[in-house]
Parts: sequence; structure tokens; C-alpha cells
Amino acid sequence: MKSVIIIVQVLSIILVAPLISGIIRKIKDNLRMRKGASIFQPYYNFLKLLSKDEVISENSSWIFKITPFIVLAAAITATCLIPLFGTGFSLNNMGDIFTLIFILALGRFCLSLAGLDTASTFSGMGSSREMFISSLVEPVALLALFVVALNSESTSLSLIAGVFNFKLSSLVAVIALFMVTISETSRIPIDNHETHLELTMIHEAMLLEYSGRSLAMLELATHIKQMIFFSLIAIILFPLIILPSFGLYQILFTIAFFLLKILIIGTLIALVEISIAKMRLFRVVDFLGFAFVLSLTALIIQTWGM
Repeated sequence: MKSVIIIVQVLSIILVAPLISGIIRKIKDNLRMRKGASIFQPYYNFLKLLSKDEVISENSSWIFKITPFIVLAAAITATCLIPLFGTGFSLNNMGDIFTLIFILALGRFCLSLAGLDTASTFSGMGSSREMFISSLVEPVALLALFVVALNSESTSLSLIAGVFNFKLSSLVAVIALFMVTISETSRIPIDNHETHLELTMIHEAMLLEYSGRSLAMLELATHIKQMIFFSLIAIILFPLIILPSFGLYQILFTIAFFLLKILIIGTLIALVEISIAKMRLFRVVDFLGFAFVLSLTALIIQTWGM
């Protein structure tokens, strides 16, 4: 039963991830007084890319070809660590919050290598910028999650999700993690995944040489990664409801509750994107530096027992 629920949980995240991206884009369009595309547009784009042929640079090697599979596999593996239907329904024995960050970092590393592998100026620029930002993002994410782990007395996501021990330090850590999420999901003010301008693109620059099925896998991995960070914030702010049994109605209730939490976080992301202008690249240091100060402040507050 546990294995079946874990499989259903992973499939649910994979299927819903593009929809959340579509809803966020729709919210932004409505707030800007635009009609915008359908919330199902990410699914249409995915199916369209699957039907297209691939164009591969003659300068690329096996690294470029295998990277989409590694990035997508890393994203799907990370979803196995996040509990959705209950505290016991995740592969928590496989790893904890630090393993989750490492798995996501593996996908980033391979994608950066692929950007350099094609000998493309734009892709190499994107890889350089991605590594620059990741060196600032990962310490903040690790420190913020470490504070939450101290409050829950465990680094297991299942235990963190099932313990309602919310403190002031957890709130400050969540704010820092929210800033990390903006960076990791290529959102304004750090990045803008909706444009391909040389001065603004970071993540999209590494994908310029990809097309067809490979690009479809990378886009799906991006949607899943967004869901992972939204889920991390959700299980910290809104711990899982412990149900006495797991029948059909109970599972449907937990899915609805989970989607509600994700929609709330997605709405906040949309509001931030339309309220703040895109930063210059070197101003990103100030943004993520403030996030690090917040996470460090959360750690100090935690040592005071708050």
C-alpha cells in the first residue's frame, strides 16, 4: 500500500507541476489586465516539443545528450523524498533535506556542463551565471532548512511535515527559503524565464541549444523543481493533517489541501513578480545576501528557543 501511494504521489506532482506554472502565468496576466494564454498552455508546449525533431550542435558530446535525462531523473527522485499524503508515505529512508538539496544540485551541475559543452557563447554565459548564483543560493537553502530541522529535531522531511512546532525562527527561515525559491524557479527579480534577452536570461540561456524531446524534458524538470520548493514551504507553514486511515476520500482530501497550499504560494510568487522590477546581475548578490542574513538570523533566534 505504501509503495502504491508513493507512486501516486510522485505522479500527482509530475502531472500537476505544469498546471501550477500555467496558473501563476494566468494570475500575472490578469493582474496586468491581459487575457493571456490558457492555464493548460504548459501542457500544449510539452506535447508540441515532443512531436518536434532535435537539432544537436556538432560541437556537443555525450554530456549534452544525456543531461536532459539526468536533470529530469534528479527532479523526479527529489519528489520521492517529499511527503504529500502522510508522514509515512515518502522514501525518507533514502535521504533527508540535505540529500534533497544535493540531488537538485546534481541536476544544476549537469545542465551547466551541457551549456558549456556546445561551445555556444550564450549557453556558456548562462552556465557561468547559474554557477555564480548557485554559490549564493545553496548556503541559504541549507541554513534555512537546518533551522527548521532544529525546531523539528529531525532532518527527515516526513517528521518535519508531521510536527506542528512552528516558531518565529521557522517563519524567518521560510522567508529566506521563499527568496531562494524565487531564484531557483527563475523568477523576477532574479531571472525572467519568459524572455531570451542577452542581458537578462540565466536559466533559459543554458537551454538555447536544446530542442524537441530534450527541451520538453528540461521544461518538465523545471516545473517539477518549482513544485518541490513550493512543497518545502508548504510543509513548513502548513504541516500535514494526520488522518486515521487512508481511503479514497482521505486521499482526495489531502490532495485538495495540498493543492490549496501550493496555489497560495504560487499567488504570492505572482504578486512578487509583478511588483518588483528585474535586478541587474550584480544586484542579485544583495538580494541573496539579505536572504542569507535572514537565515542566519533565524538560526540565532532558534538558539534563543523562539
